[in-house]
Amino acid sequence: MFTGTLTVDLLLGDVHSLKGKRSLVRPLVAELRRSFEVAAAETGHLDLHRRAEVAVAVVATDAARCADVLDRCERLVAAHPEFQILSARRQYLSSDD
Repeated sequence: MFTGTLTVDLLLGDVHSLKGKRSLVRPLVAELRRSFEVAAAETGHLDLHRRAEVAVAVVATDAARCADVLDRCERLVAAHPEFQILSARRQYLSSDD
């Protein structure tokens, strides 16, 4: 069994309040959960209105499946024009570790 995580640091476009930030980030997190059956949440930069950190976690039987799902999640985030990806970090763990 393998676990993969993806943490994406985002710069938000024309956002002037935390309420505006929530109106962009919440639908993104929900879309990730719904589309790929992953755990997803906003995990950082909670007090900044133009920055967000979103983390995604997946569990699969092999590392290739984890990588595939995380690739698709990152592409989905990149496809949203209201977000600019500043960095994306991945981590994989095996049940043998």
